[in-house]
Amino acid sequence: MPFLAPESGGRPGTEPGSVDYRFARRQLLHRVRSGELTQADVCDAQHELLRVGRNCAQRARHDCPVCGEHELRLARFVFGPRMPAGGRVVASRSELLKLAARTSGPGLRCYTVEVCLSCRWNHLLDITPVGGRAGDA
Repeated sequence: MPFLAPESGGRPGTEPGSVDYRFARRQLLHRVRSGELTQADVCDAQHELLRVGRNCAQRARHDCPVCGEHELRLARFVFGPRMPAGGRVVASRSELLKLAARTSGPGLRCYTVEVCLSCRWNHLLDITPVGGRAGDA
């Protein structure tokens, strides 16, 4: 039985080949709120991620879903061919666009991670192709 293409184009603003982790985030937060997991189980951001969040990330529009503080940041890392093994931190959208223009061909992926500087909550929000077409990778 063939799979039918969805009638809608998907969530507005997404690109083909992107992966959204909002559902996994919601499930994890539900487990914390129900008491199945403790805050210590999910608030485990590494020091390097906290450093990136403090110095190179954008402030999120909403408060931390775990502690409620307004210390939530969105950190973006780009991985792909000819990138460092740990990826490259991208501080702004304009920097991301410049990187995409300079890098020839597809294969770059931007990982967006939310991190709270107060309680150390962190979660991967999405992975989005940068430049080129996702099907070319």
